[in-house]
Amino acid sequence: MQTTGLSIGIATLVNMMVLSSMYILVALGFAFLLNILGILNFAHGAIYMAGGFICYKLTMGLGLNPWLGMLISVTIVSLFGLFLERYGFRKFYGNLNKTLIVCIGVITIFQNTANLTEGFTVQAIPSFAPGIIRFGVVSFSLERLVTFLIGCFLLIVTLWFMKKTKIGLQMQAVSQDIEGAALQGIHIHRIAGIACVMACGLAAIAGCLMGAYLNVNAYMGDYIMLKACVLVILGGVGSIGGIFFAGLLLGALDAVLPIFITANIGQAIVLAIVIAILIWRPQGFFGRKEL
Repeated sequence: MQTTGLSIGIATLVNMMVLSSMYILVALGFAFLLNILGILNFAHGAIYMAGGFICYKLTMGLGLNPWLGMLISVTIVSLFGLFLERYGFRKFYGNLNKTLIVCIGVITIFQNTANLTEGFTVQAIPSFAPGIIRFGVVSFSLERLVTFLIGCFLLIVTLWFMKKTKIGLQMQAVSQDIEGAALQGIHIHRIAGIACVMACGLAAIAGCLMGAYLNVNAYMGDYIMLKACVLVILGGVGSIGGIFFAGLLLGALDAVLPIFITANIGQAIVLAIVIAILIWRPQGFFGRKEL
């Protein structure tokens, strides 16, 4: 009995770490565009789906190695981010209505393309790290550990990039005052393009990893988009540290609650907890209260 409880506890902890790292990874990309350019990219979930879907087609359709498939998928989706910024967002900075129309167009194209090529069936990307890790009587899949480690590595690299590199510091300057940054000689469009590439690349990596960890389907991005919005709001708009804290909280709830109750009720309880926190602290955990 104790052995079973320990196994469940370890598996739950691993699930929590994997979900938290993926939630944070996707939310970080969404927050990039919101904080730096003021763009609410509601197509971010569809871009996440496209990353996983392209990887699936490359591995299952062309027989490529999953790691190579992920590399190609992330490259394609990142380049799409450059295209999206140049021809989708650049002309509509500050115009929420037109930006929303662009996002709806991207979502519609991506989801319909996925449905037309694969139908409504649920598929899975071949495992990036097949096998089981055993510690005595406790065991869990190597896939989960690798997914978590990749997520942590990318999060650390992203934070380092934002804090220590010239481009990262320029991104922070643009997020604080875009006109002032332009007057200081910062190339706004170049920074916007890099931010979009990074945001789409992070989403694509998460889509590939979660496509192997869970599954791939045309609407997988809807769920993760909801999580990204919740993380950004709960953590506090503009706060990267808040996204990390909120991601850990949400990952823990999503990993623990299904053990005791059904998934649908668990999601309802999670949203109820989020709403209660926002009623208590509308600006989020680390957001600043408006004066």
